[in-house]
Amino acid sequence: MTPQEIIEKLKSKFVETITDTKVEGVVDPFVKVKPESMKEVALFLRDDADLQFDFLMCLSGVDLGKGNLGVVYNLYSMNKKHKITIKVEVSRDKAEIPSVESVWRTANWHEREAYDLVGITFTGHPDLRRILLPTDWEGHPLRKDYKVPEFYQGMKVPY
Repeated sequence: MTPQEIIEKLKSKFVETITDTKVEGVVDPFVKVKPESMKEVALFLRDDADLQFDFLMCLSGVDLGKGNLGVVYNLYSMNKKHKITIKVEVSRDKAEIPSVESVWRTANWHEREAYDLVGITFTGHPDLRRILLPTDWEGHPLRKDYKVPEFYQGMKVPY
């Protein structure tokens, strides 16, 4: 299926959930969905016979600025040989998105990384804890307003 056909199929199933789409003028065509619907959309993308998105290539947490955070899901169908990008935006004040770890197991570590570095909480994740930084590290280093501490546990931070 072409990206436009994938988008049309999603629009027909999730009328109230799709907030934006873009096919022309972008490297990776995308669909933007409401955060509370992400798991339902993910299950449909994986289980629909025409789509069969069985491979989560990447999940990235992003600080979009202006008080918003986002998650970008790059999906591929090994059987159908097509791909699509799903984007979700949340307010920094309520940075929660349903976990897709039960849909694509590889999301486990990807979601932990986005939690650790950007501060997005994935509700329903079986083991949401820091993966790269110590458990007592303060803040999320990939946020635009992050300030590197001068010291950590009495040691000078080398930046």
